[in-house]
Amino acid sequence: MIDFIWLLLFLVGIGTALLTGKMPAVSSAILTGAEHGVELCFGLISVIVLWMGLMHIAEKAGAITFLSRLMRPVAKKIFPSVPSDHPAMGAILANMSANILGIGNAATPLGLRAMKELQDLNTKKDTASDAMCTLLAVNTASITLIPTTVIAIRMQLHAQHPTSVIGPTLLATFIGTIAALIFDKIFRSWSRRSGRWV
Repeated sequence: MIDFIWLLLFLVGIGTALLTGKMPAVSSAILTGAEHGVELCFGLISVIVLWMGLMHIAEKAGAITFLSRLMRPVAKKIFPSVPSDHPAMGAILANMSANILGIGNAATPLGLRAMKELQDLNTKKDTASDAMCTLLAVNTASITLIPTTVIAIRMQLHAQHPTSVIGPTLLATFIGTIAALIFDKIFRSWSRRSGRWV
């Protein structure tokens, strides 16, 4: 579906440029945009490698394990249907901890493992369980302490204070996570009453 949306946007843009006589400007923007995109990607490699290396050291030093222990009481309340000694809870905690630390490359496989473990607990195999929906909401909004990719892009574009986004990112992701949990509860209670949104 998303491919169709991007294709539609592209075709509408090209069609508008043709009708308004601005095709040369669009052609120039496409070529220069591609060039800038490649330059940005190459510039980001070193910065992202540095941040990922630091986060990997933090992970090996036990930062994810430490955060997981801290978050276990919260996770039990967010995921009441998941037994605390089940492997799914461990995978959920590891995924949430990696997201908080901004280790996206580690968080993704942990999230997939958590979903697989939750599917094992799921009694209706063709329908996402409550815990699976909650994990998806929390994982998407995820509180982030260190937004490594944003910092890397700001460094590449020579921002004066590339790390100044840490505070606003923490606030925005905290609000986003709270909102995700609230709406998760609202839609869940609505689905139980009406029989829809299941």
